[in-house]
Amino acid sequence: MKRRFTQQADGIGVVAEINVTSLVDVAFTLLIIFMITAPILQGGIEVDLPEGVSAPLSAADALVVSIDADGQIYVDDAPVTWEEFDAALPLALDRFESDQVFLRADGDLALRQATRVMGRIQDAGAVLNIVTDPDPGRRSP
Repeated sequence: MKRRFTQQADGIGVVAEINVTSLVDVAFTLLIIFMITAPILQGGIEVDLPEGVSAPLSAADALVVSIDADGQIYVDDAPVTWEEFDAALPLALDRFESDQVFLRADGDLALRQATRVMGRIQDAGAVLNIVTDPDPGRRSP
């Protein structure tokens, strides 16, 4: 039941109601903006992952190392050179509770460069996990 408060002032009735039309317009506009920007913010470094048998990831509190098609190395979305990678990796591992490292390497990347990065990650004492896109023809174990 809706209550209306009216006050008589010189014979004119005043209605005191909240107009929610503007509020609804703003809420829907913000909803649309979040729906459009959420997938864009989620990606990180653009890497075309190879297909393979994979299980779901839980990399919320683990270090992510990415290598794009040009060979640029990223430690948690921060670009580093090959020389900086040796120093940046142990510092980045110290920030996380886990010793897990997720390697996201582009599928077109030379195997030689990917194995160099994998070796450095294992030398740092971390557990290496290789990230792939699920192969549509196979089921994960």
